Amino acid sequence: MWKYRRFFLISGILMLASELWKQYTLTFPIGGGSYNWWYFPFQLCSIPMYVCLLLPWVHSRRLRQVLTAFLVDFGMLGGIFAFFDTSGMHYGYLPLTVHSFAWHILLILLGLAAALSDRCAAAWKDYAGSACLYLACCLAATGINLLFDRHGTINMFYINPDYPMTQKVFSDIAAVLGDTAGILIYISATLAGGAVFHLGWRSFALKSIGNPNRSSL
Repeated sequence: MWKYRRFFLISGILMLASELWKQYTLTFPIGGGSYNWWYFPFQLCSIPMYVCLLLPWVHSRRLRQVLTAFLVDFGMLGGIFAFFDTSGMHYGYLPLTVHSFAWHILLILLGLAAALSDRCAAAWKDYAGSACLYLACCLAATGINLLFDRHGTINMFYINPDYPMTQKVFSDIAAVLGDTAGILIYISATLAGGAVFHLGWRSFALKSIGNPNRSSL
């Protein structure tokens, strides 16, 4: 477990350093000193950075399992599904494009590492905890959207009703049912996707040979 904690901490530090570089590059060399709120680091794929920085210092086993489950259920989900539509990962500046692709690949690796680091976190109660964390992040994203909307274009978690849905499929749903319905369906689909990832992880954990904690799953 300790080697995984070191991996998470090092990953979190590298992600933070690269995010600071990204913010600087977008604000000054590219933005001419004007901050672009669209790139504020609070998207679903940004949260694993904060989780990795926090996880090694958490003493509560219950909270550690919830954070671990989040990396598997929602972090890896975001990393994988980003590659189904890479339009938002391309920039006019090549290093930023490379950074975006590397970031999402790292999310997948973090999810796999988390799945191996603590298989007891594959219990359904830990999915419930990670789902609550996801919903809390959605609530925080909504607050950020409302608070900073007047300062520029901002759409954290892509759930700002002031902007049309841009995700494939969900943009079509929103066009028919309205943005609010599209956002709610998008959040529900993300929760369902996280549950599918958790089910796969749970099945792997239960089938693992020599797992002394099988009964706790």
